Amino acid sequence: MSSEMSREGVRRRPRMVVGITGATGTVYGVRLLEALSDLDIESHLVVSKAGSLTREYETEYSQHDITKRADVTYRHGDVAAPIASGSFRTMGMIVAPCSIRTMSDIAHGITGDLISRAADVCLKERRPLVLLVRETPLHAGHLKSMLAISEMGGIIAPPVPAFYTKPETVEDIVDHTIGRALDLFGLDMSELKRWGGDTAWS
Repeated sequence: MSSEMSREGVRRRPRMVVGITGATGTVYGVRLLEALSDLDIESHLVVSKAGSLTREYETEYSQHDITKRADVTYRHGDVAAPIASGSFRTMGMIVAPCSIRTMSDIAHGITGDLISRAADVCLKERRPLVLLVRETPLHAGHLKSMLAISEMGGIIAPPVPAFYTKPETVEDIVDHTIGRALDLFGLDMSELKRWGGDTAWS
């Protein structure tokens, strides 16, 4: 994990953009924010309107409970936010969970809100974009959108549980998914149980 120095010579923390959409699985976004904090990564959070509705329906978290876990939070309609510009440097972006609506917007370059705009920025700047797409079953249109994103350099990473780790709780399953997503950025989540007991390399 690298960092950069500001003009004043102060260490600048690496930045990660996090999107939380209306797909089921708000807990993935919450756990991601916690993991980034543990890794000393500066998190820049956007929650969609539908994401807020899903959070209310399936969790006990308040809006404040979510936003306090992020370093910076933006309104979903604020397309003039720093993360909407390629000149604002970040490690990339993870959308957790990612709805089919958001995935489809990204696939077709529709940047009507800040999540899709920030994702588009990652693609055009050739920064990692990871989408934890949460939907099943999938029809041909969904699969074509996934292919389009993959061809543009994005990564489709559905939150599929791994059972070789012998998970005992929902938290175990969530941790494994988030740990594998962070692997795609070269970040090691210490709680991640790996095949064969492998640990991260230095």
